[in-house]
Amino acid sequence: MSVQVIVGDCREALKTIPDGSVHCVVTSPPYAIGKPYEQKATVAEWVVGQRQVLTEAWRILRPGGSLCWQVGMHVRNGEMTPLDAPLWALMQEIGATVRNRIVWTFGHGLHCTGRFSGRHETVLWATKGEPSVFDLDAVRVPSKYPQKRHYKGPKKGQLSGNPLGKNPGDAWDIPNVKHNHPEKTAHPCQFPEELVERLVKALTRPGDVVLDPFAGSGTVGAVADRLGRDAILIELNPEYAALARRRLTANAGLFAAVS
Repeated sequence: MSVQVIVGDCREALKTIPDGSVHCVVTSPPYAIGKPYEQKATVAEWVVGQRQVLTEAWRILRPGGSLCWQVGMHVRNGEMTPLDAPLWALMQEIGATVRNRIVWTFGHGLHCTGRFSGRHETVLWATKGEPSVFDLDAVRVPSKYPQKRHYKGPKKGQLSGNPLGKNPGDAWDIPNVKHNHPEKTAHPCQFPEELVERLVKALTRPGDVVLDPFAGSGTVGAVADRLGRDAILIELNPEYAALARRRLTANAGLFAAVS
């Protein structure tokens, strides 16, 4: 499959992509809290930038396509703002239909002393009209009671659950990527392949195009390539873009060796 890595500001790079050429956007933008790859900004300033990106992403998204924006908390002077709140308003502003607010939970993270330690972030999934793809069977998880049966009615005695497993729901417990995680790269804030994989499997078909305008270490590209999708990655930092290219090359070699 094809994975294109573009180095530059996504607000400008997105303007070069034709209308309706992308099936799905999966991304995690910076939270503007002063990490090494971003500048500090207020929530209002963050909203201005995200509006620009979302507007362009909406233009290049095909009818029926999906937007998946993974965000956490903005912290300023001890006050926390959940970024999915203004993001929800932005998605409605551009005409998107918000389908799910997915809570991503994880067991490890920053240990806080003045408040409860944060152990979740969220993914907003929105679509351009009715979704053209929602493959629930591709992402089912094991049922808690796989042998449960109907106890009355015409199906009495038959298994009551789907043999492929159950709907994963909107709360996903997936380990985040820390220093000892097998996927860890030099990027300081990397989200896990398992999270991206569930979205890509459910919301796209093989051969579709997946876009990440804040590509970081290239997780979305690595997953898309492994699952037989094309990808467009945009990354502002040349060092992280180079990291993404190396990761994609290494993954391609691994897949070739395995096959």
